[in-house]
Amino acid sequence: MSADVPAIILVRPQLGENIGKAARAMLNFGLNDLRLVVPRDGWPNPAAGPAASGADSVLEKARVFSTVAEAVADCPHVYATTVRKRGVTKPVMTPEVAAQTIHKQRGKVGILFGPERAGLETDDVALARTIITVPVNPDFSSLNLAQAVILVAYEWSKGCRSMLAQPTVVEMESPAPQEALEGMINHLETMLDRNGYFFPTDRVPTIKRTLRTLLTKPAWNTMEIRTLRGILSTLEKPRHQAHIK
Repeated sequence: MSADVPAIILVRPQLGENIGKAARAMLNFGLNDLRLVVPRDGWPNPAAGPAASGADSVLEKARVFSTVAEAVADCPHVYATTVRKRGVTKPVMTPEVAAQTIHKQRGKVGILFGPERAGLETDDVALARTIITVPVNPDFSSLNLAQAVILVAYEWSKGCRSMLAQPTVVEMESPAPQEALEGMINHLETMLDRNGYFFPTDRVPTIKRTLRTLLTKPAWNTMEIRTLRGILSTLEKPRHQAHIK
């Protein structure tokens, strides 16, 4: 495993489904080093695969350890995730700040996540050098395991944009030149004037100014202006439809 990619360490995870969901969250954001400490139902777990929704490569590489100390033995930087107050004094960071810190550190990073029911024990947290805490509603601070993993993984991924893709982002077209915009505005004004829209006469300059402000607010691109001009032309000279007999 690459020393640059943090290890996600699930301590005494209870349900195979949650291990699978955590693996899915990891792979979404470029993490693939999954470590399990004494999983309650053993490993491998048949319930993990379906819940992973295709993140099988993470599950196949998952390693099992008998203690937290063994799981973090190769990690000079260990973080523990918890939302509860502990009897230990350690630096406390949000996932965002922790991710920024991790990207500046050299050497393997291990991030501990506790079991679903109660989270990490104080002795588990004591092995870490830094605590990661997610700011949440104090009246309802419970996060499920996959939620906690995805929050931390996402923040880490923000520093690795070169290796991740955002498929819904498309390159925006450049705004249309002013000449094209003026043509559209003049086209519309001509149609409106012909149909008696600009009334009363003393209000015409104000109405036109308001219309221009409305039409110049968006950064219309050339295709959008062509489309709107086509609409105006159709309204101006409707196509004759054949009579249906």
